[in-house]
Amino acid sequence: MTTAPTVAFFTRLLDDASAASRYALATAQIQQAERHGIGRAWVAQHHFHAAEGGLPSPLVFLAHVAAATRDIRLGTGVITLPLEDPVRVAEDAAVADLLSGGRVDLGLGSGGTPSSFVPFGEDVRDKAPTYDRKLRTLLDGLAGRDIGAGNTLYPDAGDLADRIWQATFSAPGGHRAGVHGHGLLLSRTQPRRADRLHAPLSELQDPIIDAYLDALPEGATPRITASRTVFVADDRAEALRFAEVGLRRAAEGFRRQGQTIPGDSIDELIAALDTHLGTPEDVAESLAADRTLARATEVAFQVHSVDAPHEHVLRSIALFADEVAPALGYALSPTPHRTSADENLTLKENA
Repeated sequence: MTTAPTVAFFTRLLDDASAASRYALATAQIQQAERHGIGRAWVAQHHFHAAEGGLPSPLVFLAHVAAATRDIRLGTGVITLPLEDPVRVAEDAAVADLLSGGRVDLGLGSGGTPSSFVPFGEDVRDKAPTYDRKLRTLLDGLAGRDIGAGNTLYPDAGDLADRIWQATFSAPGGHRAGVHGHGLLLSRTQPRRADRLHAPLSELQDPIIDAYLDALPEGATPRITASRTVFVADDRAEALRFAEVGLRRAAEGFRRQGQTIPGDSIDELIAALDTHLGTPEDVAESLAADRTLARATEVAFQVHSVDAPHEHVLRSIALFADEVAPALGYALSPTPHRTSADENLTLKENA
């Protein structure tokens, strides 16, 4: 891409706290991102399993966050569409978009924990055709077309159909997003075949981008968000201390799912889980070596799987925005007006 990528903050709401506290902490983290010029916040959806993610209802949460912020864009990263009623997704997204003043981006995906499909009456083996069928209904609703018996969506979704993104691990998924002219969401890490366990993430994701760009309608503007695990600290030893716990826990989780995660030392896990951590200088150097990011229109950073405590997440957000992003030439939004309370928070972070 010829223009500098913008910056987003991504959260799975995995703070070691109750559900109510997770939502409060994530709101504070998104407010911190807005204070430091981060242009968008993405939130993930997960059902039933608190250790995987803390939020089953992302649009409800984003409507709350919209009332606590002013300018930052708010995206679902992602809604697992095979588990949803697409008409209800369209309705909820339209309402949340109105409440936020047009700040909602609708990210969609087909995956999810296989056992989570059962309570919704869906078969994980049918997730691809189910996704395609429900996507068609969702798009009809957002476009104001008949979605059955002469019914159309209320409230009108405006231009929300132009703010849809699709997440994928595969080139066919990239092609599907491109054909529709949607945005493309790339993950912070990807499963690797046994013969490619040490392949850099760019080798897995560049073919997805190629398929996406090849399929985009003529004249359509590419939208490519690449998410990455990033934890920035004032001291590398501090970052490694948190990573030692979080990355080992993440590796064990992937292994239980049948994935092969090579190595056991902290350096091996950092590489295997595509993690960027350390001081601002460390992180800038690491991200600069990621070739896929040069093709992204947006770089989304998330602390997971390091999963540091809340106050360190706030500090990481500030360091990324204030030091890492400028060093890499990433584009930040104009910093909103700060209240005296905001200034006091920043002083405490920098103390």
